[in-house]
Amino acid sequence: MSHPILTDAQSRMKKAVDHTLHGFNSIHTGKATPQMVESVMVEAYGSMTPLKACAAISTPDARLIQIQPWDASLTKAIAKAIIDANLGFNPIADGKNIRVPLPDMSRERRQEFVKTAHRLAEEGRVQTRNIRRDIIETVKRAKLPEDDSKRLEKDVQTATDKAIADINSHLAHKEKDLLTV
Repeated sequence: MSHPILTDAQSRMKKAVDHTLHGFNSIHTGKATPQMVESVMVEAYGSMTPLKACAAISTPDARLIQIQPWDASLTKAIAKAIIDANLGFNPIADGKNIRVPLPDMSRERRQEFVKTAHRLAEEGRVQTRNIRRDIIETVKRAKLPEDDSKRLEKDVQTATDKAIADINSHLAHKEKDLLTV
């Protein structure tokens, strides 16, 4: 039976890995996906709102993202938010829709995205190690029998190693995607 502390550690580490993978999805590899822009914050009705909450995002082809705002008055704000997000996109507002063509990726741009992916992966690994540290401190404060404490620490280390290996394998896959022309 799994200890509640270990279950907590595993769920928190899974969230850290998922967060890192979500970051990887926001890096574009030359193929359009809605995740590239869905987290862009748009000023709508006096507050900052994620783009996916105020517009429909689709990809009619591999090189284009199309955004249809729920409210046509947000078109200019959405285009401005995409530019301000500094994603390297140049949105084109045409009436009620916004088209975001993906620029061709130069070698330098690909290398820049690889560096971004490595930074995101390192943030994920650091977050995972911080969770491990917190959980080990929790185990020590729990005043468990020494055998249980050592076993739990070993299990937490195993979960940490698995989460970091997960991040590293996804990083290698993302790096391969980015460098494939």
